[in-house]
Amino acid sequence: MAIERQHVKEQDKEQRRHNFDPVESNLTPEQVKLEASRCLHCKNPRCVQGCPVNIHIPDFIQAIKEDNLEKAGEIIRQTSMLPSVCGRVCPQERQCEGNCILGIKGEAVAIGALERYVGDNTKAAMPEIKQSGKKVAIVGSGCAGITAAADLRKAGHEVVVFEALHKLGGVLRYGIPPFRLPRTVLDREIENLKAMGVVFHKNVVVGKSITLKQLKEDGFDAIFICSGAGLPKMLHIKGENLNGVFSANEFLTRVNLMHAGQPDSPTPLRVGKRAAIFGGGNVAMDAARTAVRVGFEEVYIIYRRTEKELPARLEEIRHAKEEGITFKFLYSPKEILGQDGYVKAVELEVMELGEPDESGRRRPVSTGKTETMELDTVIVALGTGPNPIIQKSADAEGIEIAVDKRGYITVDGETRCTNIPTVYAGGDVAPVGESNAINAMGAGKKAAKAINELLK
Repeated sequence: MAIERQHVKEQDKEQRRHNFDPVESNLTPEQVKLEASRCLHCKNPRCVQGCPVNIHIPDFIQAIKEDNLEKAGEIIRQTSMLPSVCGRVCPQERQCEGNCILGIKGEAVAIGALERYVGDNTKAAMPEIKQSGKKVAIVGSGCAGITAAADLRKAGHEVVVFEALHKLGGVLRYGIPPFRLPRTVLDREIENLKAMGVVFHKNVVVGKSITLKQLKEDGFDAIFICSGAGLPKMLHIKGENLNGVFSANEFLTRVNLMHAGQPDSPTPLRVGKRAAIFGGGNVAMDAARTAVRVGFEEVYIIYRRTEKELPARLEEIRHAKEEGITFKFLYSPKEILGQDGYVKAVELEVMELGEPDESGRRRPVSTGKTETMELDTVIVALGTGPNPIIQKSADAEGIEIAVDKRGYITVDGETRCTNIPTVYAGGDVAPVGESNAINAMGAGKKAAKAINELLK
């Protein structure tokens, strides 16, 4: 009889609406063994091909079968220093698990849950490091930055990470809520890098506090820019400047990093009754689920296409529904209405789906009809663009970094090298493919590999 896929235990859906504790717990040791036994250890593992950092998935699962958890951890960390993070936030259903052969006729192996368990229950071995005498600067401490830092430090280089904010982790800290990624998990992964000798400097805005030219003058042999895409895309409609309108970036940063949802916060959040989030990706789900937890009575996700086209992870959508969030499909904001300087309502266009656009999804088309919805808070989750601080600062000093028409830094797809031989870029500031944690990690690994070759 075939063994069924093992599922993690989840916090009660009503209870979790009122706290930021992790929604999911780990599999039990018994479940881990059962789930590992489902892996066929394919000769040509499609799961590895589906992983942007090419974790040796069948091998680490085999180590679990052999009751050698430490070996499993060593195998994962050969290519990924963030197993506890990736096991929680990566879109496994579209990557490793999405390529699992068992998923063709049934349920894929729960690779993410197994990776998370191994990451949480093993310690990273400290490699022996032979100093190279070379120095590398990394701009940003998010997924791409800390991944590159690990690989570059293993090669013996002096690695210095410059972070603009007062805490490390980039989007992993300010963007992803703790009910998805506990801060203890993130802190542990960063402490591993510190133990390897990676140096972190916080509150340093490259392009303001220090420039690329100064980094070069300070003796850095290579620079990896992975500062993220911190410039939010807004609606550009009437009423967007009213009080009560937030970008998802601001809303999540204020709650996750500045604890704005707590009554004693120095930067408190005005919590109203009804909040609407415009967008359908993972950030929209995070913002909506966070809004529930800080006390909004009614929370809506408003999306201009249908549920079928939602780009968010299926797990995120399911959790949002369980937590009482209402989805309104085929609506697009036309105007935000205000009273006394605050949001009062939003006028929505009723949409229908037309022909597919360049993304392959059917294009939303206005029907000419409108509806008005009373609200007191609007959160815009339509994505972000690149913050041009670094590029403008470099240009002013005669270091012209090539960018595309959208302002993203242009890089070689394999090496992540910019038009300047010693300057590399990756993650959301120079995206290749879907914007997510594991793809950013893949960019960090490629950049580190290329820099290591450069500095030989």
